Amino acid sequence: MKHHPIGQELFVHNRRNFCKQLKPASLAVFHSNDVMPTNADGTMPFRQNSDLFYLTGVDQEESILLLFPDHKEQRLQEILFVRETNDHILTWEGYKLTKEQAQEVSGIKTIYWTHQFEQILNSLLFEAKRVYLNTNEHLRAVVEVETRDARFIKWMQQHYPLHKYERSAPIMHQIRAIKSEKEVELVQEACNITEKAFKRLLGFIKPGVMEFEIEAELYHEFLRNRSRGPAYAPIIASGQNACILHYVENSRECKEGDLVLMDFGAEYANYAADLTRTVPVSGKFTKRQREVYDSVLTVMKTATQMLVPGNTLDQYHRFVGTVMENELIKLGLLNESDVRNQDPEKPLYKKYFMHGTSHHLGLDVHDVGNKYRPFEEGMIFTCEPGIYIWEENIGVRLENDILITKNGPKDLMQSIPLEADEIERLMQG
Repeated sequence: MKHHPIGQELFVHNRRNFCKQLKPASLAVFHSNDVMPTNADGTMPFRQNSDLFYLTGVDQEESILLLFPDHKEQRLQEILFVRETNDHILTWEGYKLTKEQAQEVSGIKTIYWTHQFEQILNSLLFEAKRVYLNTNEHLRAVVEVETRDARFIKWMQQHYPLHKYERSAPIMHQIRAIKSEKEVELVQEACNITEKAFKRLLGFIKPGVMEFEIEAELYHEFLRNRSRGPAYAPIIASGQNACILHYVENSRECKEGDLVLMDFGAEYANYAADLTRTVPVSGKFTKRQREVYDSVLTVMKTATQMLVPGNTLDQYHRFVGTVMENELIKLGLLNESDVRNQDPEKPLYKKYFMHGTSHHLGLDVHDVGNKYRPFEEGMIFTCEPGIYIWEENIGVRLENDILITKNGPKDLMQSIPLEADEIERLMQG
């Protein structure tokens, strides 16, 4: 691993919180993600299942967690299975966790090899009334490849059809939405690395630079600061590309007079940062670009103040929509009379601001959480309004990561340059 050790206390705490939500005599099973193939004998970089990592801190393939808090034998209340290594694996793949190392990382005392899983599971199921199984439940998820979790669900239902099955995902969404102090520290470190990368870019961007060259600078700064790389595919979108919300080709030349919208964030210890900045390629905004930039910044600042305990996403987004309408009217993009008479189900501002303003952030960039749950202390949200004017080749989005506290919103990216004057000053040296 590239990151500093986290400490098992976080994962012990997380398991305790999860087990409190289980029904009596319940057994819960969590699997690592698959190693995904490419072509021939190639594989994609491994990315751990977020729920398994949250509960164990183990960042290794072929790992399984069993939780049975009501089992009469204490040593069987938490069991971790890890891949047994050998000289061949060591030579070709490198070191894998020993049982002692797995125990140290996770705080789980009972460790078995993965090939012993079915035998141990069978013995535990005789004592369990319910089995909690895990799936990737997310409103944005489009899952076309069968996952290890999906295969295991079918296997369990085939081999143990008389057990009662429950979903772990609602519990994970409940507890993962509230970040502990240690988790906030990890997200903050991801934000700090992201800050270093952005400041590096301000001295690099100029007319003639390719979008992918900007992307390369990000990777350099991320990796040298103990990040494995971006938490998601970076968007480096200049000119009209800035109006394409999920543009990731990053292949165009940045030209004088363009804006370049950059949406990126570092990963640190599996936790994500999510930043967006829009800067002038030539180092100075045109009058019109500055007007649009300032409008987006006004919406961002106003929206941030609404990220407080008690609000809900629906209330929040309706409020932000009203603020955005006022700014678009000032910019001459909407007519005040038309806005007064609009269909509330089809607000006119959506032509220029077509995405949501905030989403949960944590182990996943679009982290889990119930959209109807009121905001609570410890939640982390992005705040990312934007205005996209296709016919003017102007796309501006600004985004920071906000921790909800009892004393108001705390901006985890408050030291990253945001004001237009500061951006220009730093770009011009």
